[in-house]
Formats: sequence, structure tokens, C-alpha cells
Amino acid sequence: MPHKIGFVVVSSSGHEDGFSARELMIHAPTVSGWRSPRFCQFPQEIVLQMVERCRIRKLQLLAHQYMIPSKVEFYISESLPEYFTPYQAERFRRLGYVSLCDNEKTGCKARELKSVYVDAVGQFLKLIFHQNHVNKYNVYNQVALVAVNIIGDPADFGDESNITSREKLIDHYLGHNAEDPALEGTCSGKSDYISPLDDLAFDMYQDPEVAQIIRRLDERKREAVQKERYDYAKKLKQAIADLQKMRRPLDLPLQPLACPSSPHHQPPMRSLPQPEERVSENRLADPFLQKPSSHCLDVSPQRPTVDWPPPATDPPPKTHPDSLPYDERPLPVTRKQLGAAVSEAERRDVLGDEAQRADTAGEPEPLTEKALREASSAVDVLGEALVAGAYSKTWSHREDALLTLHKQLTDTPVGTPKEDLKSTLRAAVFLVRRAIRDIVTPVFQASLKLLKMIITQYIPKHKLGRLETAHCVERTIPVLLTRTGDSSARLRVMASNFIQEIALFKEVKSLQVIPSYLVQPLKANSSTHLAMSQMALLARLLRDLGTEGAGFTVDSVMRFSVQALEHRVREVREAAVGMILDLYAQHRALVLEYLPPDDSTTRRNVLYKTIFEGFAKIDGRPTDAEMRAQKRAAAEEAEKRKKEEIRALQGQLAALKEMQAEVQEKESEATKAKNQDTQERKVAPPNAPEIPDNHYLDNLCIFCGERSESFTEEGLDLHYWKRCLMLTRCEHCRQVVEISSLTEHLLTECDQKDGFGRCYRCSEAVSKEELPRHVKTRDCNPAKSEKLANRCPLCHENFSPGEEAWKAHLMGPAGCTMNLRRTHVLHRTPVLPPGKGPAATRAGTSGSKVGSKIPTPKGGLSKGSSRTYTKR
Repeated sequence: MPHKIGFVVVSSSGHEDGFSARELMIHAPTVSGWRSPRFCQFPQEIVLQMVERCRIRKLQLLAHQYMIPSKVEFYISESLPEYFTPYQAERFRRLGYVSLCDNEKTGCKARELKSVYVDAVGQFLKLIFHQNHVNKYNVYNQVALVAVNIIGDPADFGDESNITSREKLIDHYLGHNAEDPALEGTCSGKSDYISPLDDLAFDMYQDPEVAQIIRRLDERKREAVQKERYDYAKKLKQAIADLQKMRRPLDLPLQPLACPSSPHHQPPMRSLPQPEERVSENRLADPFLQKPSSHCLDVSPQRPTVDWPPPATDPPPKTHPDSLPYDERPLPVTRKQLGAAVSEAERRDVLGDEAQRADTAGEPEPLTEKALREASSAVDVLGEALVAGAYSKTWSHREDALLTLHKQLTDTPVGTPKEDLKSTLRAAVFLVRRAIRDIVTPVFQASLKLLKMIITQYIPKHKLGRLETAHCVERTIPVLLTRTGDSSARLRVMASNFIQEIALFKEVKSLQVIPSYLVQPLKANSSTHLAMSQMALLARLLRDLGTEGAGFTVDSVMRFSVQALEHRVREVREAAVGMILDLYAQHRALVLEYLPPDDSTTRRNVLYKTIFEGFAKIDGRPTDAEMRAQKRAAAEEAEKRKKEEIRALQGQLAALKEMQAEVQEKESEATKAKNQDTQERKVAPPNAPEIPDNHYLDNLCIFCGERSESFTEEGLDLHYWKRCLMLTRCEHCRQVVEISSLTEHLLTECDQKDGFGRCYRCSEAVSKEELPRHVKTRDCNPAKSEKLANRCPLCHENFSPGEEAWKAHLMGPAGCTMNLRRTHVLHRTPVLPPGKGPAATRAGTSGSKVGSKIPTPKGGLSKGSSRTYTKR
């Protein structure tokens, strides 16, 4: 960004005592500047060295009020010649020249501030001053320069053209608007922006201490704008404006008295009238000049030096400033200050009170020719006095005009002719439309008050009809919508609330005009405030009016919302998501037609993912996040159950070891009886292997009687769980139980026992939901008494009673066809002597009949329950 470049004076062709060229290095209200020697030869020149090699963007010269050179040339160079002399310029490149006004039209009372735009790179700048303009005050034919200012940026900063185009491209797509009132006077990121605080007029006509404070405030304001804290930036801007009206009186040094004996001094005379400042934007003669800027400088009068000119024989010519060309017109300092004060007062959001009205009391100024042409129809109807008040530069007059018109319309009698009523209405709407754009809050409020009265009272009272109502709405609502993007939060709220209130009025609601404005697509470069206000207003009116016969349709709202999903502002996109969700709750199928399919590709977009998850919540379906949470919970529950099953298996193994120890103890006692032992050995088959009595139950399944070297603690665990033909797993609680006791388990022990009932016909456990149908169809095979037959819960067949019959039925080759474990390869144990079989062992151990319970610790096979083997 171009900024003020510091410099030092390398040389000058000469100077008058006390007015060295080094004075140009200081910018302050009290500097005297440089003057050439008296009766010097021309041209005169000054060489400046900038603090670094830079690209000069703007040069400013503040000329003397009567020691004025006719022309100033500019040269630039990368370095000085080896032997520098005042007239050697081999290494300097000429940029061009500017001509200065002779100042005769102002009577030498104004100093010219010349600003020229250049584009040149270098470190040394040479200024050549040509012959002075002749006037009666410049008796020594001198030229002078009060101040010079250089604005540019470092030459090594980069390719400026690329930077400029890149910044403009970014601004285009981000929608930055250089005309945003909140950004006025603030760097908005453009590479060619020049701060007003770097302007020469700021330093030359501002107290140095106040200038430093203003610069610090301006820096904070730029930071606030970058962070989008526009209200805070507005306060800082107001503080800067207030500080710029502080003018500290200058303690001007008196010119030393001239010595009578000195030939170079004249007797002191009365000073010149206070010089005014004249601003001029000029062009250099060479093509290095860029397009001059068109902004005006707010310069306040200060007297930088006191000059003692020679006596004048004739009074200076008096020329009215308004008769001069614009570029040669001196700044109307007094009028400028008053105008600035009024302008600042108009920009404050304060209610008009009596004190302020007293300051601005009086008649409004007459209408200009342009205003008369523009408001001719309103003048014909309402009169020139009232329209002049509405066009006044004083905000209190504008407010009074609107309030007066409000009273006139309210007091209009009912019998007034329709044509007069309509012409008055249209004239009033014309003034209201203009007042809505007013930046002063009281005037804006008065315009809303008048418009509301016209729509809700004036038109219904005189029965003017829908046509006039439509005219009022169509002429004012578009302008009012733009005010919803105002930088002032107060004005935004007032405009939005007014539009919502008017939209619900029955005469306006039937027109369906306001909804059509609200669903128009957002512009890419629209301000954040405007986009957010439109979104919020649309959402409120959509809830109030609905989508049936009130101007809003699902098609228009969805098209607007889908387009708003692509807006550059995050808050606007989030508001569009909320609007789509609200509309989906009422019109689900229609909303889905405007959205892409719900798949993984679409869900990569965070906005669409949020939308579809919102749809799931509205439908009562779990969202992706909830489904993932459920899966995690299920996995954790499965892991927990697995650990519980392992603990249960370990408990059952401990119980089996305890049982084995008890059996071994009893068998060791039995070995003492030799006769019984001899008899048992005689009964045993000759091919039965000899097994030590004290290790009989090692590697043995006590349920099916299978023996295997693999039946260690872990091997038995696996055998019980998967392969034992006498056991099965309950499908409802996953416990391993004996098949013979499966029915009792389902009815008395299973976790789902409440869901089963016993069939009186087949005596099996049947689900209570199926039990009525099961009993009614009578398709089941009737069961027999336990003394007569056993009942298999797998194949539902009756077979001979007894525990050995269970083994034959479940393990035999012609046994139960529904026992799925029969497919495994079984290793049968040899025939054991009487009393050594598993049934005898279990009977001897537990002292119970077939199907009795085996005592185990908690978590395994418990006493009083059916034989189960649990794995979670």
C-alpha cells in the first residue's frame, strides 16, 4: 500500500537566510519552507534523496502565496552522478512538469496545493523551479516552496500490476464494496489505496500531537474493519472526525526587525491577509502521470509563516471565488468548516432536541435548479416550501417537512376528490422514498412513520384501492430492503421490523409483493449485513405467512436457499441450512427434489451432511453420529459379555476340578476293599485299558463319557462349548445346558423365561406369542409320562426312559436327527466296568437321579438348577 516516503535534502542551488531547503524535511503547521536567494538566476533546483529505492505514486507541492514559480520540472534517478553539480543531469530521467497559477485572481491570498500522480522508480528526485510569476509582492523575484510530500511504496515490493489485478480479483469474489459507509476512509485491502493521513494537508494543518493520536486511532480502525467489527470502527471514525476539528492556536514567531543599515532588509510593513489554501490536481506533461484523483481535501486555514511584503500602491484585485474555475477556486475555509460541522451532526444517530433545533433554526435554503427539475411534480402538489424543507441540507428541516406532511395527510377530509388524493399520495411517496435513504436516524424514523400512516390509514380511509397500495409498496420496499444492510445495527433492526409489520398488513399481504422481493437471489458482492438481514426477514415471514397463497412457494424458497448455500459468508450459509430444515418439516418430499442424493459423495460437503442429519432427526431416524455411537456401544457390550463368559467358564472349570478331587478321594477309599476291587476287575472287558483309580476322571467328559488326551482345562472348555453331544447352547441366553433339561431351563432359568409357556399336550416350552396357535392347531406330538418315556426337545420324539437312553438317543447312530453336534467326529471311551461310567460317577457324586443338578460355584452349574454351562 502506498505511504509517505521520508527523504533528506542532498543539495540545492541556493537559499535565502533562514529559509534553507532542509526545512522541506519537516511537515508541520509552523514550517517556513524553502526560498531561493533574492534576484537569483533561473532555473533553481533541489535534489532529494529518499530513504529507500521506491516506486513513487504521488507528489504534492505546497506553493508560496506570492513567491510562485511558473513551472516545476521533476526528474528521477537511481543514483547521483559521480561529480554532482547543480546543472548536471545525465543520470536523471525527466518525468514532466506542472504549471502553477500566478494567484492574481485571489490577490495572492491563497497557497496552491498541487497533487500529481506518477509511476516512476528511483531513489533521487530533482525539482527544477523556473522563472517566478511577477506580482507586486515579490519584489526580489524569488521562488519558494512551503512543503513537498512523496507518496509511494518500496520498489522491491513486487510486480505492482500483478498485485493490483490479484487484489481486485479477490475483492470481486469476496464481494468487497468500496462504497460501504463503514469502510469509508479505511484501507479495504486495495494495493493502490492512499491513506488521507499521508496527505500533505493533514500534517500541514493539524497539530502534531493530535496528528499522532489520529494515526493511532486510524490504525485501530483498520484492524477493526479487518475483523468486521464495524460498529467499533464507526466509533473510532467518529473520534477521528472529532479530533480533526480541534485546532490549537499557533504561537507564530515574529519576523525579526530589519536593520536599517542592512541593504537586504526593508522596513517592516503590515502583514499580508491570512492566506487561504487552494487545492489543485494537475497532470504532468509526460506520460508517466496516472489519472488524477477526484477527492476533495478538507483543509483548515493556518498561517505557517508571517511575511512582511513591500508596500502596495494599489489594493489587490478582489474576485469572488465562486466565479473562478473549479480547479483554481480557493478553498472556502469558513464555509468548509461550517459545512463539515453540519455534516458531522447529520451523521450522528441522535434524536433531535430543542437545543439542536435552536442551532439550526431558520428557513430551509431554496431548491436548486436540479432539485426543482427532479421534484417538479411534488412541488406542484405539496408546494415549494415543504419540498425545500425535505431537500434541505439541515436534517431538522428534513424531519420537520416529513412531520408536516404527515399531519396534512392525517387531516385530509374524507370528501376530497379522488384525483387530488392520488396526486398527493404519489407526491408523498416520492418524498418518503428519498427520505428512506437518509443517513440521519430521526429523518429515517419520520419517513417510516409517514409511510406506515399512508398504507394503514390514508389509503383505507379514502378507499383508494389496491393500485395505490401497490404503488406505495413497490416504490418504497426495495429501497427499504437496502437499508437492512446498513452499517448501523439500529437502522437495520428498524428497517427489518417495519418490513415485517407492513408485510402482515392485510392490504399488503394480499398483494404478495414483499415475498417476491425477499426470495430474489443474493448478490455475490452484497454486504454481510444485507445478506443476513434478508435471510432473517425471510425466515420470520415464512413462519408467519407459510407457503400457501401468501406469496411464498416451496419452489421459490428452496431455489433461494440452495443458492444461499454457496454464499461467501458462513452465517448466511448456516441460516440457509436452518431454513431448509424448517421447510422440510412441512414439505418433505418437495424439499428433497431440490437437493442432491444422500450418498457418501454428497456428505463430503459439510453443509449437506448437516442438512441430511437434520432430516434424520426430523424423521426420527438415527443420524450417522448416533449410529456410530450405537455400534461402539454394541462392540463394548460384546466385549464385556465375552469377558463375562470367560470368567463363567473359568468358574465352571474350577467346579469340575473340585468334583474330580472329590471322586478321586472316594475312589482311593474304595481301593482298600480288595474284594470289591477284584470283583470290579473281573467284570471289566479284557480289552479295557488299565486306568489308575486315582486318575480315572483325568481327560474325561463327565457328560458324554468321551476321553481324550486333549481334554486339558482349555480342551474341556472347548469340548463343552462346541462338541459335547449331550449339551447344547440356549439360543436366548447363550448358556450351555444339557439337552435333557433344555425345556426346564427355558421355563425356569433362562433370561427370557418370561417369554415361554408349557404346552399341556407335548409338555415342551413354547413362545407365549406362538402358544395359542400351537395349542389350537394340535399338531404337536403328545408327550408321555416321565416313567414311561423321555421327551427330546430337539426332535420332539418320545423314547425309552432312563439316562442311558438319553445317551443312546443323542449319541447313537440312529439317534436324534436334530442334534447338530453329531456331525463332529467322536472318540468313544472304552466300555467301563459297572459303577465306573459317567452316569454312575455323577450319581455317586451328587446323589441325584438322571437330569439332576451338578453343584458348582456361582457363575457355573448351580445346585437347584438344570445342568448348564455358561459362556457369555
